[in-house]
Amino acid sequence: MLATLYAKALDADLPRPILGDRYAKKVVERIDYDWTKTSITARRSASVTTRTAHFDAWARQFLGAHPEAVVLHLGCGLDSRFFRLQPGPGVEWYEVDYPDVARLWAQLYPAGDHHHVVAAAVTDPAWLSRIPDDRPTLILGEGLTMYLTEEDGIALLRRVVDRFPSGELQFDAFNRLGIKSQWSNAVVRRSGSTLHWGIDGPDDILEAVPGVRLLAWERWFESDTFNQLPGAYRALGKFMSLVPAVANMAQYHRYAFGPV
Repeated sequence: MLATLYAKALDADLPRPILGDRYAKKVVERIDYDWTKTSITARRSASVTTRTAHFDAWARQFLGAHPEAVVLHLGCGLDSRFFRLQPGPGVEWYEVDYPDVARLWAQLYPAGDHHHVVAAAVTDPAWLSRIPDDRPTLILGEGLTMYLTEEDGIALLRRVVDRFPSGELQFDAFNRLGIKSQWSNAVVRRSGSTLHWGIDGPDDILEAVPGVRLLAWERWFESDTFNQLPGAYRALGKFMSLVPAVANMAQYHRYAFGPV
């Protein structure tokens, strides 16, 4: 959580930021922490900010088509997406994360109309009963699925698809190779976290979650935000594309559910 927040804060001060998140910058300044522990540097921040900017764009598209919607921002951490997107008054937005995280989020960010912070594990079925189910719903989980077990992750996706009348699932994933090679990810290693669920492609979701339809599936290095990066990153993308298992290590998933 702190590593991704710090990456966004560092990006905000770059001459050509990817995300330009001044909210993250202000929050980092309020937290007394040795940020070097995250292993994030300005140069490495793009691995986070390209992903976040990508999901900002997808979320804007959904809200543009559904100005009266519910947004479930699952595993929100300390992300400021609500303030970056500035959704209209017809949107009810829910940040969902562990109680300690939810309390910290509420301390660091201002309260907003039609904005709610839910203190619960995303895998706990109980909190969903408090969410209105009478409008299109965006379920957004950035940097979430790999920390769930496959059983918990599939159960969560099935639960939200069954509850809401229509909407979208938007999330990123690592494939099984990405999970197996987690020891090489300095951010994960230093945080003491463990990655569990590897998703090799859309078929894994389409077979496991009845009622969803694939809208888009993109590899990290093929996304529009990745193409904004300097040449060294684009060269990395070309290298990754040569080996399918490596090419699919980081993916963006987007599905629709409900009536066509």
